[in-house]
Amino acid sequence: MAGLVSTERASRALEFGLYRDGDNNLDDVQAETIAQALDTSKADNAIEFTVEDTTSRRGFEPEDVLRTESYTIGDGRLSKSVRISAPEDMSARKTLAAFVDHVLDNAEASGASATWIDLVDHGGGDGGGLQSDHSEIGIMKSDDIAGAIADGVALHAKEHPEDAGRGVDGVVANQCLMATLAFSSSLSHAGVKYLAASPETMLAPGVPSNVAHDIRAHAGDPVAMAKAVVKRTMDTAYGPGGNDTFGPAAAFDVIDLAPKKMAAVEQAVGALNAALTSAAHDRSQRSAIRGDARAVDGMVRFPSGKSLPWRADRPAIELYRTFAQDGRLDPSVRSTASQAADAIAKTVLAHRESDDFEPFNDADYSNAYGPTVHFPVTPKQIDTWAPQVSETDNAFYKSVGGSDLARAVA
Repeated sequence: MAGLVSTERASRALEFGLYRDGDNNLDDVQAETIAQALDTSKADNAIEFTVEDTTSRRGFEPEDVLRTESYTIGDGRLSKSVRISAPEDMSARKTLAAFVDHVLDNAEASGASATWIDLVDHGGGDGGGLQSDHSEIGIMKSDDIAGAIADGVALHAKEHPEDAGRGVDGVVANQCLMATLAFSSSLSHAGVKYLAASPETMLAPGVPSNVAHDIRAHAGDPVAMAKAVVKRTMDTAYGPGGNDTFGPAAAFDVIDLAPKKMAAVEQAVGALNAALTSAAHDRSQRSAIRGDARAVDGMVRFPSGKSLPWRADRPAIELYRTFAQDGRLDPSVRSTASQAADAIAKTVLAHRESDDFEPFNDADYSNAYGPTVHFPVTPKQIDTWAPQVSETDNAFYKSVGGSDLARAVA
């Protein structure tokens, strides 16, 4: 993307990258996010959207012609220049890295003080996201998504050393199940400051693009920003109206990825996993650990989701508080569990769950506060879709002793 910075661009406060993978069954319905971006930029001219959209919708090309369209949106209008190319593999790390580089180029050109990336597609928790039908990869690993963001930041810094301090401030995961400890950890190590995501499956078109206004309006106040983004998302209603409307998420969070906070999480979870692994050598302790974990439902809680994986993706704070309050467990386990829960809770800037999510048969999400953690209690739950999609093949799971714990408990 070298050489694409223009000196004739309008001044903006926020550059918002919209990375939309329509190379799957969500092409038409998730295209609503682009219409939302047009409306948002018209209402708030301090925001510019940099769009990369792989789609086969009717538009710049006839319907059923798969291609990638790249352009910007500002002041309620598409840029005069629209690049149309052969379809990019949106699940490839190099594709996302090039997009991040391009967004940062545009952010520099517009003088934006903040840069966010919105990943619009399918997601699969720690297994990754950005699922493309016409690719060899199929889905990008969670570590590779974060790695691609770091790669794009590095590319921009290399091409534009005068702007080497610019990075990606936040990620909106407009995908299912992406509010996880592992994804949070990997994004933090990539220099991202905030993650806005749901711990549960989402209903397309998902997070509205006008959260960009809330991010811009509350620059400098992360808590106010987080509360506004969560409110906007959870108050959004799609559908024809009346009793037929639906929201995008059963629960939604904004997570603070500050390095010190995430380091404390990683250390505390590692210590807890070590204590649990040791305690599980005792049969009664192992039984109590399994019982506590089973008492905390994993995600995809709706009845029709029983055939899906992610049943072992449990709300981490609720799970660890359950361990901390169980008098059957060794005091060292209870103490480290409490510390882990506290460390994770400090990263949650805002949260809200639905108390009446009809599309999911009113499943209860009152304990789905904050990110989830992959915690299997049976061998089948360890990596349900491996090797095609792996929830254990990530740096966080390995660094906190996830494999040792799974062998001891499951």
